[in-house]
Amino acid sequence: MSDQNPYEQLGVSEDASFEEIQNHRTRLLEQYNGDVKRLEVIEIAYDAILMDRLRMRQEGKIKVPERIRFPERLVQSAPQESLPRHEQSSKWFARMLDKPTTGDVVLPLVWYLGLSAIALFYRAGGDQALQLALVVGVGVSVFFLNRKENSLGRSVLWTFSGLVIGLVAGGLLVSFLPQVALLHISGNQFSTVFTFILLWVITSFFR
Repeated sequence: MSDQNPYEQLGVSEDASFEEIQNHRTRLLEQYNGDVKRLEVIEIAYDAILMDRLRMRQEGKIKVPERIRFPERLVQSAPQESLPRHEQSSKWFARMLDKPTTGDVVLPLVWYLGLSAIALFYRAGGDQALQLALVVGVGVSVFFLNRKENSLGRSVLWTFSGLVIGLVAGGLLVSFLPQVALLHISGNQFSTVFTFILLWVITSFFR
């Protein structure tokens, strides 16, 4: 990484906006939490970019939005206007959604595909096999959510919410979908696989 410039070290382009740089730095700090050397490289690269942007601003090469605060100039933020309730709800939901990397999507998907195959085709264990698969599925969700967001409590809350909703909704869908019987799978198998799908969505696309 020593041959890379600060922008390459932080993983942003040289024409990236200030918000993009800040968001990428925050994401990297969360991703490499505990790796002291990597965190130091990230902070050094971030500081170097800020100094470069400040130099370019002083030379008149870039125009910085007034709302961005610099050490030599503090701009008082404008009061926020209250939004309509439906807009507040949409913004709250948008904050829960994540922009996952390929690994954030593919790795949990591989796990849940394997667990779904066990739930559908390993009939020797009966309901005990389904229960064991669900336990593993819960552990997978907590692990990947916590690795991505570095918040164990939030990861557990999201996972158990998905587990309860998945099992209840899956059981209700079985009663409304007689076609499930044609697939030669039981209601418990369908509910388990439906729960895995929901846990994968939560693990990959929520924060």
